[in-house]
Amino acid sequence: MDGERLIELFERRLRAVASPQRAVAEKRYLKSELDFLGVSLREIRAAVTEIAREHRDMGRDDLVGLVEALWAEPLFERRMASVILLTRFSDRLGVTDLPLIERLARESLTWALVDGLAGDVLGRMLIADPDGVTPVLNRWAADDDFWIRRASLLAELRPIRQGATMERFLLRADPMLDDREFFIRKAIGWVLREASKKRPEEVAAWVAPRTHWASGVTMREAVKYLEPAIADRLMTAYRARRPAPAAQPPVPAPDHGVS
Repeated sequence: MDGERLIELFERRLRAVASPQRAVAEKRYLKSELDFLGVSLREIRAAVTEIAREHRDMGRDDLVGLVEALWAEPLFERRMASVILLTRFSDRLGVTDLPLIERLARESLTWALVDGLAGDVLGRMLIADPDGVTPVLNRWAADDDFWIRRASLLAELRPIRQGATMERFLLRADPMLDDREFFIRKAIGWVLREASKKRPEEVAAWVAPRTHWASGVTMREAVKYLEPAIADRLMTAYRARRPAPAAQPPVPAPDHGVS
């Protein structure tokens, strides 16, 4: 595979549809030091799809080499293409590739790249090899870099959506509940929100004794899809900065002794 040629064709295609105005707006929105062409995510995905279609048998070494070459330039669209490629070919990756994913996450410096690496790439790797990936994510959860901590949380999104236990996520989230970083608070709430779609009782039970130290961002996300009465009980406790009272069991219908 001629990686240099692929990248040249890829970038030429993107420059043909680039928008300088969009580039300025995206750079400002993401508050990023990267350079931007101003190309939509749809166009980036389409260009990557061409590469994937032509090289569907791409091996692990070619994949990593192409990703590294794309990432080497501080151009947002190239780095986003790296994330998309890793997602499409995640079945080529294994535990030995986690240092690469970690380095890319540290160098991302924006949620727009970190979230794809975590939710899409790591999420798939975690489903494929939970025993191998989990210890690494547990280490990341205590990292000084909040982007790495965020990745350790969002990696659980896909497994939880597919029915995996919440235990791994909750063990990492608990020490981070009072984290001052917005992107950590948002990530915790995001995963809780998604989990609540299928496991509302479990989410409510975990949040209830923690309402006095969870952040408002986390709480608002976590209760978004809970029943209104439960959400109100939890938010009332949050605003009072106290643990939420235990849920009351339903009152049985009176027995009128009809005979």
